[in-house]
Amino acid sequence: MCWKEENNKLELSLTFKDFVQAFAFMTEVAIHAEKINHHPTWTNTYNKIDFQLSTHDAGDIVTQKDKDLASIIDKIYVRYQ
Repeated sequence: MCWKEENNKLELSLTFKDFVQAFAFMTEVAIHAEKINHHPTWTNTYNKIDFQLSTHDAGDIVTQKDKDLASIIDKIYVRYQ
């Protein structure tokens, strides 16, 4: 994955085969995000998901929480390839 750090956010765009695959991925990420109590800002349009990660309670900056969630997202995405 190629996360970019811009404007105090980690950003990434991912593309999937179709909407069902993208939604399945989002569901899996949501379960892990809930477990670590750190939730992404993301959008989904058909087969594309755009992420922006920052830690809101730290003043909307990138923290280790964001890097940890990015790592989880990367590991999940590999299984969808």
